[in-house]
Amino acid sequence: MLTTQKLSFCTGSVRSQMDSFSSVQALVEKRKNSGFLMLSSAMHVLHWDRRAWELCRNIATPATGDAMAGTLPMPIKDFAQGIVKMMGIRRDSKDWEQFQVRRVIKNGQDSIFLSGIGLPATGGLDASRVLIILEPITQRQGFSLEMAKEQFHFTGREIEVIEHLMKGWTNKEIANAITISELTVKEHIKHIMDKTRTSTRTGILMKILQG
Repeated sequence: MLTTQKLSFCTGSVRSQMDSFSSVQALVEKRKNSGFLMLSSAMHVLHWDRRAWELCRNIATPATGDAMAGTLPMPIKDFAQGIVKMMGIRRDSKDWEQFQVRRVIKNGQDSIFLSGIGLPATGGLDASRVLIILEPITQRQGFSLEMAKEQFHFTGREIEVIEHLMKGWTNKEIANAITISELTVKEHIKHIMDKTRTSTRTGILMKILQG
Protein backbone atom coordinates (compact mmCIF):
# COMPACT_ATOMS: atom_id res chain seq x y z
CA MET A 1 0.00 0.00 0.00
CA LEU A 2 1.29 3.45 -0.90
CA THR A 3 1.23 5.71 2.12
CA THR A 4 2.04 9.31 2.89
CA GLN A 5 4.70 8.10 5.33
CA LYS A 6 6.59 6.39 2.53
CA LEU A 7 6.70 9.72 0.74
CA SER A 8 7.88 11.71 3.75
CA PHE A 9 11.05 12.79 1.94
CA CYS A 10 8.99 15.08 -0.29
CA THR A 11 9.71 18.66 0.71
CA GLY A 12 8.39 22.19 0.39
CA SER A 13 5.36 22.71 -1.78
CA VAL A 14 5.39 19.06 -2.87
CA ARG A 15 4.45 17.97 0.65
CA SER A 16 1.66 20.53 0.73
CA GLN A 17 0.16 18.89 -2.36
CA MET A 18 0.01 15.36 -0.98
CA ASP A 19 -3.79 15.49 -1.12
CA SER A 20 -3.52 15.70 -4.90
CA PHE A 21 -1.18 12.72 -4.79
CA SER A 22 -3.96 10.60 -3.25
CA SER A 23 -5.14 9.80 -6.77
CA VAL A 24 -1.94 7.81 -7.27
CA GLN A 25 -2.53 5.88 -4.07
CA ALA A 26 -6.11 5.16 -5.12
CA LEU A 27 -4.93 3.86 -8.49
CA VAL A 28 -2.47 1.40 -6.95
CA GLU A 29 -5.01 0.17 -4.41
CA LYS A 30 -7.83 -0.16 -6.93
CA ARG A 31 -5.84 -1.97 -9.58
CA LYS A 32 -4.60 -4.97 -7.66
CA ASN A 33 -2.34 -6.10 -10.47
CA SER A 34 -0.36 -2.84 -10.46
CA GLY A 35 2.97 -2.25 -8.80
CA PHE A 36 4.95 0.84 -7.92
CA LEU A 37 8.57 1.74 -7.40
CA MET A 38 10.39 4.82 -6.17
CA LEU A 39 13.72 5.91 -7.65
CA SER A 40 16.25 8.56 -6.81
CA SER A 41 17.34 10.96 -9.53
CA ALA A 42 20.50 8.83 -9.81
CA MET A 43 18.33 5.80 -10.67
CA HIS A 44 18.76 4.03 -7.34
CA VAL A 45 15.75 1.98 -6.26
CA LEU A 46 14.52 3.43 -2.97
CA HIS A 47 11.42 1.29 -2.67
CA TRP A 48 9.31 -1.08 -4.69
CA ASP A 49 6.46 -3.34 -3.83
CA ARG A 50 6.35 -7.03 -4.63
CA ARG A 51 4.38 -6.61 -7.84
CA ALA A 52 6.75 -3.97 -9.25
CA TRP A 53 9.70 -6.22 -8.43
CA GLU A 54 8.06 -9.12 -10.28
CA LEU A 55 7.25 -7.01 -13.34
CA CYS A 56 10.76 -5.52 -13.47
CA ARG A 57 12.27 -8.98 -13.13
CA ASN A 58 10.19 -10.22 -16.06
CA ILE A 59 11.18 -7.26 -18.22
CA ALA A 60 14.85 -7.74 -17.35
CA THR A 61 14.83 -11.47 -18.11
CA PRO A 62 16.37 -12.12 -21.55
CA ALA A 63 15.18 -14.78 -23.97
CA THR A 64 17.63 -17.28 -22.46
CA GLY A 65 15.57 -17.27 -19.28
CA ASP A 66 18.48 -16.08 -17.12
CA ALA A 67 17.21 -13.38 -14.79
CA MET A 68 19.25 -10.21 -14.43
CA ALA A 69 18.86 -10.05 -10.66
CA GLY A 70 18.97 -6.59 -9.11
CA THR A 71 19.06 -4.84 -12.48
CA LEU A 72 16.68 -2.00 -13.27
CA PRO A 73 15.31 -2.84 -16.74
CA MET A 74 16.56 -0.46 -19.42
CA PRO A 75 13.04 0.56 -20.58
CA ILE A 76 12.20 1.56 -17.00
CA LYS A 77 15.52 3.36 -16.57
CA ASP A 78 15.10 5.28 -19.83
CA PHE A 79 11.56 6.22 -18.82
CA ALA A 80 12.66 7.49 -15.40
CA GLN A 81 15.65 9.38 -16.80
CA GLY A 82 13.32 11.25 -19.12
CA ILE A 83 11.34 12.44 -16.11
CA VAL A 84 14.51 13.48 -14.28
CA LYS A 85 15.54 15.46 -17.34
CA MET A 86 12.21 17.28 -17.26
CA MET A 87 12.74 18.12 -13.60
CA GLY A 88 16.15 19.53 -14.45
CA ILE A 89 14.52 21.93 -16.89
CA ARG A 90 11.59 22.95 -14.68
CA ARG A 91 13.02 23.41 -11.21
CA ASP A 92 10.02 24.89 -9.40
CA SER A 93 8.67 22.16 -7.12
CA LYS A 94 5.19 23.70 -7.14
CA ASP A 95 4.90 22.53 -10.74
CA TRP A 96 5.48 18.85 -9.88
CA GLU A 97 2.24 17.80 -11.55
CA GLN A 98 3.78 18.77 -14.90
CA PHE A 99 6.16 15.85 -14.58
CA GLN A 100 3.60 13.14 -15.21
CA VAL A 101 4.58 10.90 -18.11
CA ARG A 102 2.88 7.83 -19.53
CA ARG A 103 4.20 5.16 -21.85
CA VAL A 104 3.47 1.63 -23.02
CA ILE A 105 6.40 -0.79 -23.21
CA LYS A 106 6.49 -4.30 -24.59
CA ASN A 107 7.01 -7.29 -22.31
CA GLY A 108 7.14 -10.36 -24.51
CA GLN A 109 3.72 -10.83 -26.06
CA ASP A 110 2.10 -8.44 -23.59
CA SER A 111 2.57 -4.78 -22.71
CA ILE A 112 3.07 -2.80 -19.52
CA PHE A 113 1.58 0.63 -19.03
CA LEU A 114 3.92 2.99 -17.18
CA SER A 115 2.77 6.11 -15.37
CA GLY A 116 5.63 8.18 -13.99
CA ILE A 117 5.54 11.20 -11.72
CA GLY A 118 8.48 13.45 -10.94
CA LEU A 119 8.70 14.77 -7.38
CA PRO A 120 11.03 17.79 -7.33
CA ALA A 121 12.53 18.70 -3.97
CA THR A 122 13.61 22.04 -2.55
CA GLY A 123 17.03 20.45 -2.00
CA GLY A 124 17.60 20.36 -5.74
CA LEU A 125 17.63 17.69 -8.42
CA ASP A 126 19.78 15.29 -6.38
CA ALA A 127 17.08 15.16 -3.70
CA SER A 128 14.24 14.70 -6.18
CA ARG A 129 12.43 11.41 -6.66
CA VAL A 130 10.58 9.54 -9.40
CA LEU A 131 7.51 7.41 -8.73
CA ILE A 132 6.54 4.86 -11.38
CA ILE A 133 3.35 2.82 -11.45
CA LEU A 134 3.49 -0.32 -13.59
CA GLU A 135 0.31 -1.92 -14.84
CA PRO A 136 0.36 -5.01 -17.07
CA ILE A 137 -1.99 -4.90 -20.03
CA THR A 138 -3.44 -8.15 -21.30
CA GLN A 139 -3.11 -7.40 -24.97
CA ARG A 140 -5.58 -9.00 -27.33
CA GLN A 141 -4.12 -11.75 -29.45
CA GLY A 142 -2.73 -10.64 -32.79
CA PHE A 143 -3.00 -6.96 -31.92
CA SER A 144 -1.79 -4.43 -34.45
CA LEU A 145 -2.50 -0.78 -35.09
CA GLU A 146 -3.91 -1.82 -38.44
CA MET A 147 -6.46 -3.94 -36.56
CA ALA A 148 -7.29 -0.98 -34.32
CA LYS A 149 -7.62 1.27 -37.37
CA GLU A 150 -10.19 -1.05 -38.87
CA GLN A 151 -12.09 -1.60 -35.62
CA PHE A 152 -12.40 2.05 -34.62
CA HIS A 153 -12.32 3.58 -38.11
CA PHE A 154 -9.24 5.67 -37.40
CA THR A 155 -7.74 7.83 -40.10
CA GLY A 156 -4.10 7.46 -41.09
CA ARG A 157 -3.22 10.63 -39.21
CA GLU A 158 -5.01 9.42 -36.08
CA ILE A 159 -2.95 6.23 -36.18
CA GLU A 160 0.21 8.35 -36.33
CA VAL A 161 -0.94 10.24 -33.24
CA ILE A 162 -1.72 6.98 -31.43
CA GLU A 163 1.74 5.61 -32.22
CA HIS A 164 3.27 8.60 -30.46
CA LEU A 165 0.78 8.45 -27.57
CA MET A 166 2.05 4.92 -26.93
CA LYS A 167 5.53 6.38 -26.52
CA GLY A 168 4.26 8.80 -23.90
CA TRP A 169 4.89 11.87 -26.06
CA THR A 170 3.36 15.25 -25.30
CA ASN A 171 1.12 17.11 -27.74
CA LYS A 172 4.03 19.40 -28.60
CA GLU A 173 6.34 16.46 -29.35
CA ILE A 174 3.68 14.82 -31.51
CA ALA A 175 3.06 18.08 -33.36
CA ASN A 176 6.77 18.50 -34.11
CA ALA A 177 7.14 14.89 -35.23
CA ILE A 178 4.32 14.93 -37.77
CA THR A 179 4.58 18.65 -38.61
CA ILE A 180 1.15 19.83 -37.52
CA SER A 181 0.05 22.32 -34.87
CA GLU A 182 -0.57 21.40 -31.23
CA LEU A 183 -4.17 22.49 -31.71
CA THR A 184 -4.55 19.97 -34.52
CA VAL A 185 -3.04 17.25 -32.32
CA LYS A 186 -5.62 18.06 -29.65
CA GLU A 187 -8.38 17.79 -32.23
CA HIS A 188 -7.09 14.40 -33.38
CA ILE A 189 -6.97 13.17 -29.78
CA LYS A 190 -10.52 14.39 -29.21
CA HIS A 191 -11.70 12.46 -32.28
CA ILE A 192 -9.82 9.36 -31.09
CA MET A 193 -11.51 9.64 -27.69
CA ASP A 194 -14.90 9.95 -29.37
CA LYS A 195 -14.27 6.87 -31.51
CA THR A 196 -13.03 4.77 -28.58
CA ARG A 197 -15.59 6.21 -26.14
CA THR A 198 -12.88 7.20 -23.70
CA SER A 199 -12.10 10.45 -21.93
CA THR A 200 -8.36 10.24 -21.23
CA ARG A 201 -5.14 9.46 -23.07
CA THR A 202 -4.68 6.48 -20.76
CA GLY A 203 -8.16 5.27 -21.63
CA ILE A 204 -7.32 5.44 -25.33
CA LEU A 205 -4.31 3.14 -24.91
CA MET A 206 -6.16 0.67 -22.72
CA LYS A 207 -9.12 0.48 -25.10
CA ILE A 208 -6.98 0.02 -28.19
CA LEU A 209 -4.65 -2.57 -26.68
CA GLN A 210 -7.33 -4.61 -24.96
CA GLY A 211 -10.02 -4.28 -27.61
